[in-house]
Amino acid sequence: QVQLVESGGGLVQAGGSLRLSCAASGRTFSNYAMGWFRQAPGREREFVAAISRSSSRTRYADSVKGRFTISRDNAKNTVYLQMNDLKPEDTAVYYCAADYRSESSVDVVTSTPRSYDYWGQGTQVAVSS
Repeated sequence: QVQLVESGGGLVQAGGSLRLSCAASGRTFSNYAMGWFRQAPGREREFVAAISRSSSRTRYADSVKGRFTISRDNAKNTVYLQMNDLKPEDTAVYYCAADYRSESSVDVVTSTPRSYDYWGQGTQVAVSS
């Protein structure tokens, strides 16, 4: 069992920045690829960013590429999402998720929600125009 807790959400003006954090506890953090997803009002959950077990690979949605950066600190059991140049369309609840990966798939990163085994409760990000 892995418990994930997001933090760092809030209200920000367009063009501003936020850094989201996701703290993990339970199983060995380094055994999991980590991802960020978001769900805006009236919309389906969508992929945002993901990072492999040892940060060897990252993947981003086209809508956030060049603006968002995902990183992780395995010593702190924490994954981050640095969000710059925020836009109103970034408004959503942001969720972190953990995807177990064996030693044979340490570099794998997926954007498919069903690949992820554990999910946090989410943190709200609101961007005003």
